[in-house]
Amino acid sequence: MTKKTTDKQRLRAPSKRSLASRSRILDAAETVFARDGFEGAKVRDIAALAEVPLGLVNHHGGSKEALFREVVERRAEELTQLRLEALAGAKGQGALSLDVILECFFRPYLAKAAGSDPQWLAYARLVAMVSADPAWADISADLFDPTAQRFIEEICALYPGVRCSVVAEGFVYSVAALLAFLTSEWRVAALAATTGPQASVEGLIAFCSAGCAARIAQAKSEARQC
Repeated sequence: MTKKTTDKQRLRAPSKRSLASRSRILDAAETVFARDGFEGAKVRDIAALAEVPLGLVNHHGGSKEALFREVVERRAEELTQLRLEALAGAKGQGALSLDVILECFFRPYLAKAAGSDPQWLAYARLVAMVSADPAWADISADLFDPTAQRFIEEICALYPGVRCSVVAEGFVYSVAALLAFLTSEWRVAALAATTGPQASVEGLIAFCSAGCAARIAQAKSEARQC
């Protein structure tokens, strides 16, 4: 490689200022999309929150749809890796249980949401949007389904003979409960007429595990009656 080629590559490399602007734009987009929804979000609001010119949002993010996808995608890979590492670690310690499998899926996200980066809570709202709207099925298929299917396979292995669709049903309801835990914890305190956080990770896991097990038991009973 010649010095001239190396110099050209350096010129094309994003500057620290450009990278910082891009990060602010993605954070702002995450916040605005989470607050206003995809349809309600305005690019000018994203630019204002990021404190950049409107044209810079288009330069870095492209179309509004492309920006939304990039915002959802940027945390998905990290979350997937953490979940799979947790699952591999649990398998290395012995036989899995339903509680343990769900915990491996839940805790990495909950740890991030409880950390110093508040953007992870905004991200939970975006994931809820994607999960609830078939219009974003391609995002779910690309970013979330492979990991979800990996965990569903582990649960299916615990219950031989149970249809995968039954396990998937319980898993989807469990993911919905996780998203509710992340975005609506304040409702628990409000309904309990008390102050301070009342929801617990252990309660979430117990609720989802019991629900999945009950649905599986129901399916087994139905199969015996046929």
